[in-house]
Parts: sequence; C-alpha cells; structure tokens
Amino acid sequence: MSETDHMNVDERRKYLHKMRLRYWETQARRERSQLLDEMETVLELHRKSLLRLIHGELARKPRRKQRGRTYSTEIAHAIRVIAKSLDYPCAERLRPNLVWLAEHLAKHGEIQTNADLLEKLRQVSVSTVRRMLAPSQKQTERLAHRRPPRSPHRSLTQGIPMRRIAWNEPEPGHIEVDLVHHCGESASGQYTHTLQMVDISTGWCQCVAVLGRSYLVMADGFQYLLEQLPFKIQELHPDNGSEFFNYHLLRFFGQALPQAELSRSRPYEKNDNRFVEENNYSLVRAYVGYVRLDTVTQTHWLNQLYEKLGLYHNFFQPVMRLKEKAVSAEDLKRYRRIYDEPQTPFDRLLAKGVLSPETEQQFQALREATNPCQLREEIAQLIDRLFALPGAKEGITEDVHLTLGWWKNGHEPKTEKATNNAG
Repeated sequence: MSETDHMNVDERRKYLHKMRLRYWETQARRERSQLLDEMETVLELHRKSLLRLIHGELARKPRRKQRGRTYSTEIAHAIRVIAKSLDYPCAERLRPNLVWLAEHLAKHGEIQTNADLLEKLRQVSVSTVRRMLAPSQKQTERLAHRRPPRSPHRSLTQGIPMRRIAWNEPEPGHIEVDLVHHCGESASGQYTHTLQMVDISTGWCQCVAVLGRSYLVMADGFQYLLEQLPFKIQELHPDNGSEFFNYHLLRFFGQALPQAELSRSRPYEKNDNRFVEENNYSLVRAYVGYVRLDTVTQTHWLNQLYEKLGLYHNFFQPVMRLKEKAVSAEDLKRYRRIYDEPQTPFDRLLAKGVLSPETEQQFQALREATNPCQLREEIAQLIDRLFALPGAKEGITEDVHLTLGWWKNGHEPKTEKATNNAG
C-alpha cells in the first residue's frame, strides 16, 4: 500500500481509537473542538459521523445478513485462466487488463466469452480478483521463483555432517580449511589459490599456493599440508565448495586421513569457518593483497613466502583465545570478551603436550636459531619480489605439473619451461 492512498476502514478505526482517548481526557470544550477539526481533516469524515463513532463502539460488527455471490464460477474460472496465462501477476496489474486478455485468449480457444462475462470483468474489483486467486495455487503453479533442481554434487555431501567446531575445542587436530582466490579483478582463466589450514585449539596455521583447482594440484597441496602439520588431524572442516567435495578429493581424504572425521559448514553460514576466514585476511590478504597471480613462477615464490610466514606466525606471533571460564554478569551485559594470556601457537602446542620429544626439540632449536628481525626482512623482500614478477602472457598456457612436488626437495624447480612461461 502506498503512503498516499486513503485510509481503509480498519486504519480509520485504529486512528479513532487513539484520538478518542485524547478526546475524553480533554475537558475543555475548545480543545475538543480542535481535536474534532483535526480528525475531520485526517479522516475526511463528517463531524456528526465522528461524534457517533467516538460515543459508540469502534469495533466493527459482522453483517447480519451476508451478501450473495456476485460473480459466478464462470467469471472466477476466466480470471484464473487469464492469471495463469500471465504467470500470476498481482491483482493490481491484472484487473485493468482482464477484458482484452479474455478476448485475446478466446481467439486462441482457451476460454469462452460472452457479453455478460466481459461486463462482469469490467466491474470486478481488485480485492475480488485477489480473493479468487488463492495464494496456494500461485505458489505451486507459478514459473517465476520456482526452485531449481538440486545440484548433482550435493549427493556427495549428504552423508557428511554439518556443524561448527566449538571455539573452546581443547584438543589440537580440529582443522578448518579454506581456499583463497588470487584472481585480481577477473575470475576468468587459470590463477593461483591459497589453501589454508587453521587449528582451532592452538591457532597453528599452514598455507600452500596451488595453480588452479584441479585434483592434481589440490591433492598435492593437501599432501604438503599434511606433511607439515606437527600433529594428527582429528577433524577436517571445509565449507561446501566443490573444490573440496568431489569424488577425487573425497577418495584422497579417505586414503590420507582414514581416522579423521570430515565435517562441513552449513550453506551460506560463513561464520561456521570463522577462524580460517579471519586468517584469510590476517595471514594471506594482509601480505599478498588482491593482485592476480597466475604463473608457475609466482606460485613458487608465493610458496616460499608462506614458508617464512608460517615460521613467523607459528613461532613468534602471539594469538589470543577466549577464556573457558564463565565471565561475570557485568561482562555479559557490556558484551565484553575475556581472553586468556596471549601465546604463540607453538607455545600452545607445548602446553597441550601433543608433540613428540624429537619434534619438540627440533622446533625449539628452530626458534632459537631464528632471528625474527631478519625473518621479517626476508618476508618483506619476498613480497617485493612477488609483486615484481610479471603475470601470465596471453596465449601461453602455464603447466601446472611444474608446481607439483616442489616441497619434497625444498627448492623451486629450475626448469627452462617455467622460466620462459614466467616471461
């Protein structure tokens, strides 16, 4: 209803109900007269009618005798056929066009018309048309807004539970995983992605860059991350993307993580992967930005950057977690969050006692031998080098096979083909 339309009966009664209270609370004759003037202007009713309503009952009484049927079933059928032919527009759009549409459909043999029917279609009101078109019929037969068939790939996820990992998960190994696109302003063609894993309990993060989203590069990226994690994965929790849930990767998860539980986020609930979504910015976008990366060389340099960032984040960057103890009523009232003492992910792993003595000794020696100031400078140099690399040349296809298995040797593959493609 438009704000410029006149009030209907129910709206007038609501207005009078509020004004009647003011009228009876006012004892001065002059003020009551002013209120009646105001109601006359607003409602456009005669003064005597207003006085009768104010002194009487505002509740509408039902009719003593119901009106008979004005329009026959023939009229209702014609209106339904016309509405269905136009895919059930609203009554306001349909009513002014009933006559010519009835004549038009009669030429095509859809309905039969006569002079009486056409005259009734001219007289019918918008409210009557709306009553004749039942909402249930429009919902079931309308073509617009019809739900599309379920995607075939959804059958792969039916047996995988939807959940959100608890923020206070005590044991390491409950991993959120996500994919970050480095496509720049255009998502066309093949470009680099960042595959990231975040442990809920400790904040331990691992990233790897892959060129494209094929099974070859995704499986290679997951294999690298599994080799780098210093603890066993108990649960893997991606979103509902097809890059994670397809026949090939589900088979890979079953072989590489036979004991781990696989769960997924609820559709359109981005906060179900809140920890990895937060790190998508703080550990990826904050350093790499939103530029397009689409060559083999750029992918290799990005992986070298992630090796340094992993060391920088996991061993030197303190992270905070919410306290498990209940906060006070005053904190809840002010929506304040109470955090524990900030610790690095490595220190949190030590406190959990999940590292083997050999791994713990190796990590302790690695942190003692690392100068964070020098590490920060190395990260800055890698970022500058990455941004200086040219993108893919038009007409030249990058060979994703050159990005596979680089982590097994620990160095960038030095191939003539990769150099030429990088330009």
